Amino acid sequence: MKQLLLPVLVFASLAAHAQKMRKNDLESGMLEKGEKVGVWEYYAHTRDGSQVVAQKYDHTAKKLVFFRPFDDIPYPVQDTKGEWTRQRVTQPVFFIGGDAALAQYMTKLNYPVAAQSKNVQGRVLVSFVVDTLGQASSHQVVLGIGSGCDEEALRVARSIPAQWIPARIGSRAVVSKYEMPFTFRMRPQ
Repeated sequence: MKQLLLPVLVFASLAAHAQKMRKNDLESGMLEKGEKVGVWEYYAHTRDGSQVVAQKYDHTAKKLVFFRPFDDIPYPVQDTKGEWTRQRVTQPVFFIGGDAALAQYMTKLNYPVAAQSKNVQGRVLVSFVVDTLGQASSHQVVLGIGSGCDEEALRVARSIPAQWIPARIGSRAVVSKYEMPFTFRMRPQ
């Protein structure tokens, strides 16, 4: 009887493990009681269509474990006196899940009727501050196109949950600005 019980226990353990695993085109990791636990991988696609790991985030430790290299450019960072300067960062602001997860919120963008009737198209650039705890605030339109598009872009940017990973210089989290583009384009009829 002992010999039969061991394979059943191993199979039951593997079945329970498989039920907690979640994998799709955007992410993979373990779920426990419907919550993400452990290290999750978040994917992006390169220009040639290859899927690559863009980010690994440990949801249990609430810590970024890996991120795909980024452009080495100066980012707007707030110093201890509250002054804004452009500095090179070790890690820029990230959204947990990467650009693919952030893109899901872009689908909530509603094309304003006034903009449609005037055939207004273009890009609205919204800037906001991400503090050292990953909270976003001070949303503002940096570049707008009017006809209600600016307000709609602000509405969507403010609705994004506080799942931001703050910028870092060395091991220290810093307050930084993040700019998010919203594209308004008429669909061909």
